[in-house]
Amino acid sequence: MQRKNRPAVDPSIAPQQGMTKDGQPLSYNRAPAADLAPWIARLYVTKVDLPADYTLSCGVFNDTAFVRIQLAGEWRAETANGVMTSEKEAFFFGPQSRRMPISVTGSFISVGMAIRPGACTALHGPRVGDFIDRLVPTGMVASPSGRILEMLDPDASSEEWLQAIEALVRKRVDHMGGRLPDPITSQFEEITFRDPGMSVSDAAAECGVDRRKLERVVSRDFGMAPKQVLRRARALDMASHLRGVADKNEGEEMALRYYDESHLIHEFTELFGMSPRQFVKTPQPILTLALESRQARRLEALNRLEPGQTRPWE
Repeated sequence: MQRKNRPAVDPSIAPQQGMTKDGQPLSYNRAPAADLAPWIARLYVTKVDLPADYTLSCGVFNDTAFVRIQLAGEWRAETANGVMTSEKEAFFFGPQSRRMPISVTGSFISVGMAIRPGACTALHGPRVGDFIDRLVPTGMVASPSGRILEMLDPDASSEEWLQAIEALVRKRVDHMGGRLPDPITSQFEEITFRDPGMSVSDAAAECGVDRRKLERVVSRDFGMAPKQVLRRARALDMASHLRGVADKNEGEEMALRYYDESHLIHEFTELFGMSPRQFVKTPQPILTLALESRQARRLEALNRLEPGQTRPWE
C-alpha cells in the first residue's frame, strides 16, 4: 500500500523546530553522546506554539521506555491505569503496546530521552514489563520530578537541556560500573529495525540462542513477547511512511511486510485505533514527532544515515 495522499496537517501547529516537506512538525532530536549510546536511544526537545485555549488531541506510540519532562502545557493521557493529568512534571513512560491517546492545552514544551531496551535492566532501573502502556512520576522509579526540573534552566538552550539529561544518566552509568545491556537484547533490537517481518525462530537463530531463551530475554528487556515487538516495529515503520517521515524509497518494502491490504488494515487498526486511510486523513502532530525521531534513530542504527545528516523527509 503506497501513501497516495499527503498526510493531513493541523494548521494551528507552529513548531519552533520547523516542518518536513509534507508540512509535518519536527522536534529537535539527536543521538546521544557516544559514551552513552548503549543506554540512551534518542534525546529530543519539542516546542510548539498554540493558542492558550486550544486543545490538541493526538497520541503517542513508542517502542521504548521514555523519560519525558513536560515544561509547559496542560497534559492529559489515557493510560492503562486510567486518565492522568499534569502540567510541569517529569514522567517515566513504559513502552506502549498500542497508541496512547494524549492531549495538551496551550503552548507546550517537552524534553526527554528514549531509553534503549535492556538499559533499565543493566542499570537496575524499573522493570519495563510492569509499565507497559503506563506512566508514573519519575520519583516512583528514579530521581524525583522536582530534582529533574531543577536541572533544566528555563533560559538554557535546547542543547544545554539535553546535555543536562546526559550528565544525569552518565552519573548512573558510572555508579553501576558501566554495566551494558544484554547483547541478545541489542541484537534483537537491530532486527526490529532491519527486518521486523522476520519470524521469531529465525530471530532466535540469528541471535545464536534457542527460541525460549530469546523469549525470556525479550520479555524482560522489552516488556513484551518477541512476536509482539516485531509486529509493533512493523506497524511503526508503516505509520512513519504514511505520515511522510520515513525514507520514501523504503515505502514498498514496508508495505510488503504485510500479506495483503486486509492484513495491513487489520493490524494497523488494532494498534493505532484507526485504519491506515483514517490515519493519513487525521492530523497526528505529536505522534508524527515521535515517529520522525524513531525513524532518524532507526536509519542511524542501520548505518543508512549519519548523525546530523539531512534526513530524507526534510
